[in-house]
Amino acid sequence: MSSFLIKNALIINEGKRFHADVLIEDERISKIAPSPNVLSAKADTVIDADGLMLLPGMIDDQVHFREPGLTHKGDVFSESRAAVAGGITSYMDMPNTVPQTVTIEALDSKLELAAQKSMANYAFFIGATNDNIEELKREEVHKAAAIKVFMGSSTGNMLVDNKFALERIFSETNKIIAVHCESEADIAQNKARLIKQYGQDLDITFHAKIRDVDACFNSSSEAVRLAKKFHTRLHIFHLSTEKELSLLEVKPLNEKHITAEVCVHHLWFSDEDYAEKGNLIKWNPAIKSRSDRDALRKALIESKIDVVATDHAPHTAEEKEGSCLKAASGGPMVQHALVAMLELCKQGVFTEELVVEKMAHAPAELFNIQDRGYIREGYYADLSLVNPVANWMVSKNNILYKCGWSPFEGTVFSNKVEKTFVNGKLVYDNGKFDENFRGKALSLFSRFRTFSL
Repeated sequence: MSSFLIKNALIINEGKRFHADVLIEDERISKIAPSPNVLSAKADTVIDADGLMLLPGMIDDQVHFREPGLTHKGDVFSESRAAVAGGITSYMDMPNTVPQTVTIEALDSKLELAAQKSMANYAFFIGATNDNIEELKREEVHKAAAIKVFMGSSTGNMLVDNKFALERIFSETNKIIAVHCESEADIAQNKARLIKQYGQDLDITFHAKIRDVDACFNSSSEAVRLAKKFHTRLHIFHLSTEKELSLLEVKPLNEKHITAEVCVHHLWFSDEDYAEKGNLIKWNPAIKSRSDRDALRKALIESKIDVVATDHAPHTAEEKEGSCLKAASGGPMVQHALVAMLELCKQGVFTEELVVEKMAHAPAELFNIQDRGYIREGYYADLSLVNPVANWMVSKNNILYKCGWSPFEGTVFSNKVEKTFVNGKLVYDNGKFDENFRGKALSLFSRFRTFSL
């Protein structure tokens, strides 16, 4: 392995910012010392990072890289490549592929696939169904990042709607249960009412009326009820409403047994953006009001919400066309998530320290990931160097997603990821990739029911 000496970087890590030199050897950070010129160790490559921010590699706890079975939209290689260009060095992929990842055998197959194709480090969720509880109780499930439960239907339709099955999943499994929460009954009722009133050709503005605040809250509150009843370790994905925040507590992450995630698009966009962006910002759960967005931002700052992720879910441009009822839900995000969050820092919404906490430190702690998520001696050298004064515009020419589009197209960002290290290797360098590099499976320590209510 090559060694690197990063000099004069502004490190943002563990709530602090300071200038230091970082020596990388044999995949890991071997030394951190104050700048300037304290480290005199010889390295194969010396990088002058004066004027750049050095951040720990971001860990994205929710992506849909579409492989196997849906590779016309994206695949493990193409989307992990885009991720490292965006400063994301580790990801956790969802189970709604073809075939669905609902068995240990399917999980093993995806791990083998990633070992062959992924440019970033990786882990995979195993999905719950109405009838695979015995599979979720197998000892080998420890290889999964967590169990994903769709308590509302989305792409791939893995809806778990049998109440007895849900109770067994929450009461008989030991992994973290991560949930997509939208009430199917509420969605169906809203959809029928709006079609009766306005007809089948509903535009995008109706999406947030179909998948409305109550649909989210009623499902999330049921997940919380089950978690409290059975002492389950629960993680609620992609919160989108202010009302759901009443289900969460402000306390240190390591004291929580119910945690929550918010996605970049719910922090950036509001329903006021539908007029310009249309179906490009159609997600499940839906983008909602400005007041919901602002409440989510506030809850993140207060640590009611623990993690920021992408829910990266590419579709082709053709699949995003049509009415609200026909256009696919989801969009690509991994290349632009970090710079979008840093742009919100420039706007005074967040601090860079908070972004690092919620996108790197917290996912590592929540999923018990070994030796990642921080800039620490002895940890894997998963790092990104970011230029905070490089104005650039998202365009077709620089979008790396296989689907070829982004909801941020035309947006000018002031921060730019210039270099990304994965396991001590310079994988991305100002538009150039080491495409032969492959990441590692994340080492995950199982978290059992050791907490008390």
